[in-house]
Amino acid sequence: MPLDNNSNRRSGKPEHISKFDHGGRIPPRDNDLEEAVLGALMLEKDAYTVVCDILKPESFYDPANQKIYAAIQSLGAAQQSIDMLTVTEKLRLMGELEGAGGPMRISELTSRVASGAHVEFHARIVAQKYLARELIKFASQIESQAFDESYDVDDLLQEAEGKLFEISQRNVKKDVTQIDPVINAAIEQIQTAANRASGLSGLESGYHELDKLTSGWQRSDLIIIAARPAMGKTAFVLSMAKNMAVNYNIPVAIFSLEMSNLQLVNRLIQNTCEIEGEKIKSGQLTQMEWDQLMSRVKNLYSAPLFIDDTASLSIFELRTKARRLVREHNVQFIIIDYLQLMNASGMKFGSREQEVSMISRSLKQLAKELNIPIVALSQLNRSVESRGADSKDGKRPQLSDLRESGAIEQDADIVCFIHRPEYYLRSGTDAAGNDIRGLAEFIVAKHRSGRVDDVKMRFKSRYARFENWDGEAEVTSGSKVSRLNGEDDSTVGGDFNPVASFEGGSADILGSTSDDLPPF
Repeated sequence: MPLDNNSNRRSGKPEHISKFDHGGRIPPRDNDLEEAVLGALMLEKDAYTVVCDILKPESFYDPANQKIYAAIQSLGAAQQSIDMLTVTEKLRLMGELEGAGGPMRISELTSRVASGAHVEFHARIVAQKYLARELIKFASQIESQAFDESYDVDDLLQEAEGKLFEISQRNVKKDVTQIDPVINAAIEQIQTAANRASGLSGLESGYHELDKLTSGWQRSDLIIIAARPAMGKTAFVLSMAKNMAVNYNIPVAIFSLEMSNLQLVNRLIQNTCEIEGEKIKSGQLTQMEWDQLMSRVKNLYSAPLFIDDTASLSIFELRTKARRLVREHNVQFIIIDYLQLMNASGMKFGSREQEVSMISRSLKQLAKELNIPIVALSQLNRSVESRGADSKDGKRPQLSDLRESGAIEQDADIVCFIHRPEYYLRSGTDAAGNDIRGLAEFIVAKHRSGRVDDVKMRFKSRYARFENWDGEAEVTSGSKVSRLNGEDDSTVGGDFNPVASFEGGSADILGSTSDDLPPF
C-alpha cells in the first residue's frame, strides 16, 4: 500500500492507513500541515485560543499527532503554558510520550515553523480534511449496511440522516458581524412596524391582547405552548392557524404527530362552522347545519395551510420538510403538535431527557436558520395535578412543570401555558364569585424580549375554538367580519347538496398522503 513520505519515517509508529483505506485510495490528510499547526501551538503563546474551537484530537490523521494535540488541549483547558517542555512533560505524565515520537520529535516540530501567523488558516484545512474523512467513513458504513438485506431501509435512512446531521453540525460556524448593518436592519424593522395599521413587528395571531404583548410572533423565535391534557393545546393552535391563514393570508404549516390529517380537518371544520364534533363524526346534521357547513367551509378552501401527519417524526425529517415548505410555498409559520412525540432517530443518547434537549435545541436552530417563528406544543408533568386548588399557585402551571427537560425552558424565546380554572374547580364561579365559564388564561411565563403577563381568552369547548375575550370582531381585507367565521352569518342558507358540494379537487385532501404536504 502506498505511503506518503512522513507516514513511515518513525519506527514504532502504529500502522493506521488501512483503517481508513477506501477502494485502494488514501483518505484526505496533510501531515505537513498537521505538524505545522502543532509546532505553531508550542511556539506562539496565544495560538491555542485561536484553534481550540476548530480542532480536536481526532481532527489529526496521524495517531502520534492526536496524542500531542490531546496534551496541548489538556494544558490549554487548565490555562497552563504551552511550549515544547510543558507538552513533553504532559505526554510523559499521560504515558504517551513514546507513542507521540519521543522528546526528539517534539523538538523537531517547533523547529519547522518560523511563527504561528498562519495557524488558523492551517488549522481550518486540517479540520476540513477530517470532515472529508468522516464523510468517507460514513458513506462506506451506509453502503455496507445498504447491501445487507437484514437492515430495515427506513431505519437505515433515519440513522444516515442523523449521522449526517451530526457531521454537518461540527462545521457550522458563523462569522461575527459589525454592528452597523444590524442597526440598519433594526431601524428598518421598526419603520415597517410603524407603517402597519396593527403596529406589530411580527406575525399576527388574531388574538389582540396576545399580539399586543408579543408585538406579534417574531421571526427566528421558538415558542413553547404547554399545558396538561384536555386544556386545549391543539384547539388553540388550530384556531390560531385558521386566523393566520384565512384572515391574514399567512402561509402556515402544521406537523401533527398525534392526529391524522383527516382528524385535523374535522377539527378545523368544527372550529370554523360552529358544528359540534360529535355531529361531524356521525354525519347526523340537520338541513340548517348542512347549509351552515357548506357555506362556511368555503373559507378553508385555497387557504395557505399545509399539513403533515407523519407519526414519530424525527427532527431530521422535520428540517428537510420545513426547508422545502419555506422554499416552495413561502411558509412563514410552523406549528409542531407536539414536541415530546418527536425523536432524534439515528443518534444515541444516555436518556430521554438528553434526546428531548437535543430536539429542543435543534428546533431553535431551525427557527434561526429559516428565520421564521416555530411553535411547539409541549406536555406538562403531573406536578400540576398534585398541587391543591387552594394552594398559593393552585393548579396554575409553572416553568418547573415542563416535562422531561429543563432545556425546553432554556432554548425557548417564549414559554406560554394554557390554564382553564373551570376545568379544575368544576364550577362556573371561582372562590370570589367571579364568572369563569369559558375562561382560558394564556399565561406568558417567559418572554426573552418583552414582558410576561396573562391574557384572557374565551374557550368554546363545543367547537374546540379559542376567541378573543372581549368578543371584538376580527378584521380582514379592511372590513369587519364575524369573529367566528370570517363572513356575515346572513349568508348561511339556501339549498345545498352536501355530496355534490364536495365533488372536485376540494375533497382530495381527505385521501392525500402526508408526504404530499397538501394545502387545505
